[in-house]
Amino acid sequence: MPKFLSPEWHEATLKMAESQPERPGASARMQYVVLGGPDGDIRYYWLLEEGKLLEAQLGEIEDPEITLTQSYEDAASIQKGELDATAAFMQGRVKVTGNMAKLMSLLPLTNSPEYKQLQDEIRQITEY
Repeated sequence: MPKFLSPEWHEATLKMAESQPERPGASARMQYVVLGGPDGDIRYYWLLEEGKLLEAQLGEIEDPEITLTQSYEDAASIQKGELDATAAFMQGRVKVTGNMAKLMSLLPLTNSPEYKQLQDEIRQITEY
């Protein structure tokens, strides 16, 4: 089982996300910053095109449109389904910089049944 946020985890989640439906307009260059992990701070990014996850890797993406910063504890809680990502944002536990309108346009994607199913599948293969 791949460890949460490891290179192997990103590779597995990218492969699992191939089944997601196309969603016109759901495109973004997203940078994630996760603070205080067991191995230190972690930076990773997603390249999302029309609802399809094209890249999910450790490191930094050039010219991110959205940057989300959160603690490792909160990131793990969101991934485990124990903390709602929108609630975490509203509580100030997920800090967002960049194009807020673009982030808001992605919310329907994260609330879709297909995305929720993917999250459940990822939870089942993740070691925390």
